[in-house]
Amino acid sequence: MPDRALNQIEDWVFDLDNTLYPASAHLFPQIDKRMKAFIVDLLRIPPDEAFKLQKHYYWTYGTTLRGLMLNHHIEPDDFLDYVHDIDHSVLAPDLRLDAVLARLPGRKFIYTNGSERHAVNVIERLGITRHFAGIFDIKASSYIPKPEPAPYGELVARHGIAPARAIMFEDIHRNLKPAADLGMTTVWVQHPESPARADEDTSHCHFLTDDLIAWLEERAKARA
Repeated sequence: MPDRALNQIEDWVFDLDNTLYPASAHLFPQIDKRMKAFIVDLLRIPPDEAFKLQKHYYWTYGTTLRGLMLNHHIEPDDFLDYVHDIDHSVLAPDLRLDAVLARLPGRKFIYTNGSERHAVNVIERLGITRHFAGIFDIKASSYIPKPEPAPYGELVARHGIAPARAIMFEDIHRNLKPAADLGMTTVWVQHPESPARADEDTSHCHFLTDDLIAWLEERAKARA
């Protein structure tokens, strides 16, 4: 996809965890640890078994939460409140991110498999709350996680997003496929914790970067 298509972008859709902040911030491992603890307490099983089940549900259903809802009939908000009760102070205000978001014309949204409260806590710590027109969280998607296609359509409809003039950023490449299918431009924000397997198709990722802020700065400069 040519860079000139970026000049048509009116809506910017960002994943949250390990995208708007780098994986090196080590925030998500706190959530991962609490998911395991939740399963240990729920099912009264050893931690190693809980961890295996947690990852099995993630790969099978898209999120651990979805697996627990379908197989153990848990209340999703109980899970979300528990796993997002973490120390957000490991994040610091990101002045570069704040500055480049201010230079990008159009609306900005967050689309996350996590909770709105967690998203608010993150963007407040990063100092970028003022830029976002909306947060589309797992509750807004009826607890159906990315990369299931239906919530992408709901996101677009709810916020009046024209996919051909929208761009989505994600650290998990599979989650970009439905966005690309709708007609969005996509950017895979790569990091070592979320690689693609050798047999996986990543052709739906129009742009690749391991530095979100530098990528945005380059495009903001080009548009100016």
